[in-house]
Amino acid sequence: MGILFLDVIECTDQQPGELARRIPREGSAETKFGSQLVVRDYQAAIFRKDGKGTDVIGPGRHTLTTKNIPILTNILALPFGFKSPFRCEVVFVSLRTIPDLKWGTREPVAFRDAELGLVRLRAFGTYGVKVADPMAFCNSLVGADGMYTTTQLEEYLRSSIMTRLTDTLGEQLKSVFDLASQYEELSAALLARLSDDFSRFGLAIDNFRLNAVTPPEEVQKAIDERSKMGALKNLDAYTKMKAAEALGAAAANPGGLAAAGVGLGAGVGMGGLMAEAMRSGMGGGQAGGGANGAGSAGGEAAPGRSIADQLRDLAALHKEGILTPEEFAAKKAELLKKL
Repeated sequence: MGILFLDVIECTDQQPGELARRIPREGSAETKFGSQLVVRDYQAAIFRKDGKGTDVIGPGRHTLTTKNIPILTNILALPFGFKSPFRCEVVFVSLRTIPDLKWGTREPVAFRDAELGLVRLRAFGTYGVKVADPMAFCNSLVGADGMYTTTQLEEYLRSSIMTRLTDTLGEQLKSVFDLASQYEELSAALLARLSDDFSRFGLAIDNFRLNAVTPPEEVQKAIDERSKMGALKNLDAYTKMKAAEALGAAAANPGGLAAAGVGLGAGVGMGGLMAEAMRSGMGGGQAGGGANGAGSAGGEAAPGRSIADQLRDLAALHKEGILTPEEFAAKKAELLKKL
């Protein structure tokens, strides 16, 4: 196969996912001083000799001379004297910012939680990157490859991100219970650490985001339980509020058993004792209401109400959750004995 001669050197179809493309893709080609090199606005061109970058040329249309590729010229002149045409490789490096690259943990990372002990976490996020130093990028990552893509870059940088993630979580996060308020701080800390790592490869990182840290299912349950415990701290206020609402509803129907039961429950601080207080009220009503025979289940609050009406009120209390199933069954049996 004949030697490829490059009279005009350019890369016209570099795709957004391509970070570097070598011309020619394999081996080397021949060109000469006086040939044209076309570098687009989003590119930098690097002449290479023996797989190593020599000169970086920026955007524009250039006529190759000993002035614009001085390092390569010196190499060509030694030790056997300058020859034209000469063999060369040119790598076109994309200077575009590549947004929304994905990163994530393949395996969970170990984290020592201050409250839960050792847990394993998965983390996911995005970042943007661009080539800031084409020569460093070409020599450290591209090497002899004919093409270098963002997929290759993501794989290569994943280990650096995972190492920095583990360090940052261990230093800045005390417990997974604090995660919701720490995403911005953790993202900023990771960006600062990774900027130095990426710069060694000629890259600038931009907009690094930690989008999610996912604990295992058992830890998520522990977080849910903690939320419930936080709600229980305000249970007394919650019970008082619900009792006040129930009293307002009872005012619209003052003759019902539900009104008597809620009225008694409002005097007790905890919702679990409301039914017990209601039962005490019922017992007092029966003791003081002997003139009325069996008396009503709600004491003197509703004289003359039928057993069927009292059962309906009892069912309403059970439906509202004021009476437990056991309490409802016991009182229902008590009323049915009076039929």
